[in-house]
Amino acid sequence: MGSSIRVKPAYLAEKLLAIRNKLDLSQTEIAGKLSDKMVKLRRSDISRYEIGLREPSLIVLLRYARLGSVTMEMLVDDDIELSMFNKQLK
Repeated sequence: MGSSIRVKPAYLAEKLLAIRNKLDLSQTEIAGKLSDKMVKLRRSDISRYEIGLREPSLIVLLRYARLGSVTMEMLVDDDIELSMFNKQLK
């Protein structure tokens, strides 16, 4: 078996930031809403997601999608442009 590099969604960071802005939450506040007993997020985690240094786990992506009332597909599919994504958030 060979190893392959996974392609990262180009607009994910911007879409996660758009969700937080739509909800009018600070990075600390959204970290609290996305956390539970199993997953503990800090403000610095959110910052890294929003500037594209790290990607959230699948469970955190699902929580972002639910919180923002969007599908996970909208978050990770680069064919869904940020402008289309922002219209869905309104």
